[in-house]
Amino acid sequence: MSHDDFPTDRPAVVTCGLPYANGDLHIGHLRTYVGGDVYSRALERLGQETAFVSGSDMHGTPVAVNAEQEGVSPEAFALDWHERYAATFPKFNVAFDNYGHTHDETNTAVTQALVRDLEDAGHVYEKEIMVAYDPVDDQYLPDRYVEGTCPYCGAHARGDECDEGCQRHLEPGEVEDPESTITGNPAEYRERTHKFFAVSEFSEYLSGFLDRLEGTSNARNQPREWIEQGLQDWCITRDMDWGIDYPGENPQDLVLYVWVDAPIEYISSTKQYSERVGADEFDWEAAWTEGASEDYPEGGEIVHVIGRDIIQHHTIFWPAMLEATGHAEPRAVMASGFVTLGGKGFSTSRDRAVWADEYLEEGFHPDPLRYYLATNGGFQQDVDFSWEKFADRVNTELVGTVGNFLYRSLLFAHRNYDEAPVADATSDEVEERIDEAIADVEAAVNDYSVRALGDAVTGLARFGNEYIQRNEPWKLVDDEPDEAAQVIHDCVAIAKAIAVLFEPIAPEKCERLWDQLGEDGSVHEVTVEAAREGPAGDLAEPTELFEQIEDERVEALNEKLESRVAEAEAGGEDDGAGADAVDEEESTDDATTDESDMTDIEPISDDRISFDEFQELDIRIGRIEEAEGIEGADDLLRLRVDLGAETRTIVAGLKRLHDVDDLPGTKVVVLANMEKAELFGVESNGMVLAAGEEADLLTTYEDAGPGTKVK
Repeated sequence: MSHDDFPTDRPAVVTCGLPYANGDLHIGHLRTYVGGDVYSRALERLGQETAFVSGSDMHGTPVAVNAEQEGVSPEAFALDWHERYAATFPKFNVAFDNYGHTHDETNTAVTQALVRDLEDAGHVYEKEIMVAYDPVDDQYLPDRYVEGTCPYCGAHARGDECDEGCQRHLEPGEVEDPESTITGNPAEYRERTHKFFAVSEFSEYLSGFLDRLEGTSNARNQPREWIEQGLQDWCITRDMDWGIDYPGENPQDLVLYVWVDAPIEYISSTKQYSERVGADEFDWEAAWTEGASEDYPEGGEIVHVIGRDIIQHHTIFWPAMLEATGHAEPRAVMASGFVTLGGKGFSTSRDRAVWADEYLEEGFHPDPLRYYLATNGGFQQDVDFSWEKFADRVNTELVGTVGNFLYRSLLFAHRNYDEAPVADATSDEVEERIDEAIADVEAAVNDYSVRALGDAVTGLARFGNEYIQRNEPWKLVDDEPDEAAQVIHDCVAIAKAIAVLFEPIAPEKCERLWDQLGEDGSVHEVTVEAAREGPAGDLAEPTELFEQIEDERVEALNEKLESRVAEAEAGGEDDGAGADAVDEEESTDDATTDESDMTDIEPISDDRISFDEFQELDIRIGRIEEAEGIEGADDLLRLRVDLGAETRTIVAGLKRLHDVDDLPGTKVVVLANMEKAELFGVESNGMVLAAGEEADLLTTYEDAGPGTKVK
């Protein structure tokens, strides 16, 4: 692993968290897989050697329970879901280089070998622990058969995780007041011998690892608290029949905990890919094993793309296992937020979800959903899906910006010129703008921002629309044909750059655009350098790439969803979406609000941000030093604000609401890392915060000075 900017000369592996083979996929699940696919494709556009792998998570208690209910073996049950997932991902243009599963021969062998290495290195020991036991049903209870109270925060918890409270991983025997989820009987704890991985020995290593880790900030910040509180050793065996057998002597017929073999599937799936294409094409050992390659003794570039609910497993347990067994550590972890639906959590029990197959059955193309999931907020933020918001993003950005530029440019070029290029070279202005877009894409990859990848392209398309509108080639064709040819050549060059740079997000649409441009080969095989080459092929008559979504269609989709939810709630269906599905029911509390007192208050948003996202806001105390009006602006003032370390110019709409002469000396609250903006010829470098229509300035109660950070 290196920390050089991508592309590097090392092999890269991009992985996605394994879907649990226990239920249908909805668009909440797809966010991670689309994000991983977008990132993998973007790496390849930069010229990075990359393998994109994942697989189905086949083991664990829920699979065994649901298989028993259906009267089939756990293997048959899980394989059925695995095959469905393997068929679903390509429908959304999620193109894994290898998609395996945790129960296949490769992963079984790799897992058992790695656990033996852990034992041989002295990192595994036996310990008598208290395991939940149902005395009425006369059986030991694996973790997911147990519910009770979290010993750390007091919230309701399941046997292996405080899923409703502090999110901590829980070891067998830790849940207080245990009950059997099978029978509802109170459970008791009995002694059993199990195997433990000494994670606590790796606290110092893991602290350093988090300092080095790239990716999203939540993946770095969340685990630090667990390390500071003191890591507990990890029980890696379970009392079950379904799973990978513990290697070697195993008198109690224990199987490995599902979170041992699940991440090892990343290695196994990469190995299967290498075995299929050959080590010359991709060397899995050079990527995963320290010392396997003389050129890359620390291994390759490993990037994990996961949901934020499994950060702990990927930043504590997994890197400790890799370090203990001589494997390369991950370079980055990208942890996504959840997807909500119309401001409410997905609920599989109430059928409040947009299912993957349902989306396609409605006749929608996969690429607009990929764009929505990739660009609607930062990757670690929660994304709220509604048919209205989806339609607005499609109509405004894909149809109105990207599609509009491509269609009008290529149609004009096709009708007025036999082929492209129609000028000798791309103009300097357009070359510079394409170079800027390529630089934005490179920065987005190195910032692990799939949203910025999309923004780079929509920004280029906006420039293209402005460029063609400003130059009006339709007015030049007859009188200034050379100038018209240059403008259209430039527009086709922009279109080609869009095809290359937008491919990671909209691969199918960009391949169609590539064909319309008359370019050779496949857009999937080129790098960003192709975006600089300018147009070369015969132009085909273009068709519009993206379709408008009408209001009537949105209304019909909403009615269908509401009817389905109401029917599910009336029927009281069981939740069958799988253990790692996002299934957050809308919450209610005991407080009541008198609506008569709230008529003039804007409702509080259902959209939430995480603490990590709040920490990214740099909010400071400032003191206004100067205030003056801006010529030509009725409402705006130019403020000079002391922020301690520096004094900035900030434009604020306070002119009609405050006495300008009274403002100097006033302490205010400033969003310091607001993007710069130019207003009436004045660059504003920050935002002064105020409340309500009267711009009631936020200030301090006591003596916090300029530059003090608001926390």
